Amino acid sequence: MLYLGIAAVSVGGLSVLPFLLGDYGTGLLVGLAGYVTLATAWAMFSGPTRYISLATVAFFGVGAYTVAVLNEVLPYPLVLLCAAGIGATMALLVGLSTLRLAGIYFVIFSFGLAELVRQLITWFEVNVTGTLGRYIFLDLGAREIYWQLLALGVCTIGLAAWIRRSRLGLALRVIGDDETVAAHSGINLARSKLVLFVASATIITLVGAIQAPRWVYVEPSIVFNPTVSFLTVIMALLGGATRLWGPLCGAVPLFLLFEWLSARFPDHFSILLGLLFMAVVYALPNGVLAAIEGLRKPKRNGASKEATA
Repeated sequence: MLYLGIAAVSVGGLSVLPFLLGDYGTGLLVGLAGYVTLATAWAMFSGPTRYISLATVAFFGVGAYTVAVLNEVLPYPLVLLCAAGIGATMALLVGLSTLRLAGIYFVIFSFGLAELVRQLITWFEVNVTGTLGRYIFLDLGAREIYWQLLALGVCTIGLAAWIRRSRLGLALRVIGDDETVAAHSGINLARSKLVLFVASATIITLVGAIQAPRWVYVEPSIVFNPTVSFLTVIMALLGGATRLWGPLCGAVPLFLLFEWLSARFPDHFSILLGLLFMAVVYALPNGVLAAIEGLRKPKRNGASKEATA
């Protein structure tokens, strides 16, 4: 009950921040809430299974384009529902055909999927509809978008916490350690991976759909920017993809750092992003939280030895 009370107070405090900050601050909150949710959803699947997916922007972009196409046809809640359904269906089809891959093969395929979806939508827009971009006419301000992302983020963290304590979470951790052992233990590898991949992709799709009204005008080059995938991976890995709060701890400082770098070094931003990605993988392979735990253990061992002496 104590933890639930702290969580409720924290969410209440975060929800009133837009009233205390200006337009620029609220815009930062929108981006921050979006990336925290993306990183948590990504880690929900990739953390325990160790499947590094670079397809985040494929689902993110599909969500944004769904809103761009349907915003003048359906009420906004139904548009979000359609986006979630399209994202889940797409993830189901992709998962059935690719989750048997592993290692570098899955990484390459996931990166190619994002580019394939971008090219297909570009071709359809140019050759069928005769236009490359679309306008979004929704009366939604930054505050409303932030509150939606905050609610989605809270639900995502809650779902991740529940999965970690469930049999599904245990099965996925066994799969991540050794798929051969998992198979011999009676775990249905395909079903376990598919369920969580679809759940993760659906959340990512909803993040893109909710953020879409912020752009007003969207086109493939905007919503299928591969930077979204790389930032999500770096944030989750920095904090610790196998920890519940790892993506949050990685997303907050890195998002603020990237905002500062992109504003002051716009021509070198991609280079800095690549260098940071390599540094995180090399120096902190298990994330910041795991490194902190590793520093505490020797101290505890030393204290226990002194007490024994």
